[in-house]
Order: sequence, then C-alpha cells, then structure tokens
Amino acid sequence: MTRVKKAVNALKNRRSVLRQAKGFRFRRSNTERAANEALAHAGAYSFAHRRDKKGDFRRLWNVRINAGLRAIDPKLSYSKWIGAAKKQGIAIDRKILAELAASKPEAFKKIVASVKA
Repeated sequence: MTRVKKAVNALKNRRSVLRQAKGFRFRRSNTERAANEALAHAGAYSFAHRRDKKGDFRRLWNVRINAGLRAIDPKLSYSKWIGAAKKQGIAIDRKILAELAASKPEAFKKIVASVKA
C-alpha cells in the first residue's frame, strides 16, 4: 500500500480551525481538538437561534409600538389597535411602526389617528 503524508492538508485544516476559533476563551482557542468541538457547538447554536432572533425582534417591536400607543392614549392597547389597523387594511409592518413610534412620534400619531377614525 502506498503511504499518504497529510502534512500540508493537516496544517491547512489546523490553521483554518484555529482561525475560526480565534476569540474563544481558554483552551478552545489554542488546541485543535477543543477548537473543533467548540466550533461544532457554535455552529449548532447559531443555526438553532437564527429563527429565534426573528421572534425576539418581533417581540421588541410590539413592546415599542405599545409604548408609543400608551404615550398617545393610556387606555389604548397594542392588541386592540393592531386588530383595528388590520380591519381597515393598513399594511405597515411592525418594524416600521416601532421605528416611527420611537423616532417620529408625530407621524406615528397620525397613523394612530387614522386607525381610530
């Protein structure tokens, strides 16, 4: 059987793994075996939480919209207002509404008034 020497490829693999693990703490950034293990877990977590991030932002936008509505009228709740907006066919997404509520309260007030009327 012919002999296979992996020196160049092994070194390339080792370098790439350690480069990816740069910034990890303790042994995980220095040793190849620990770095491989850490990268496998990091990849799994990033894949699993990529969808969670979308829900987190949606919740944040809902809270910001609710805060903007309460500033206009303390009795006005997010759920009632968003339901009324959907019935009237106002199709502005939550991200934009939250941004308007935070940075441009006058414009947000006009949108809220149009849904009320």
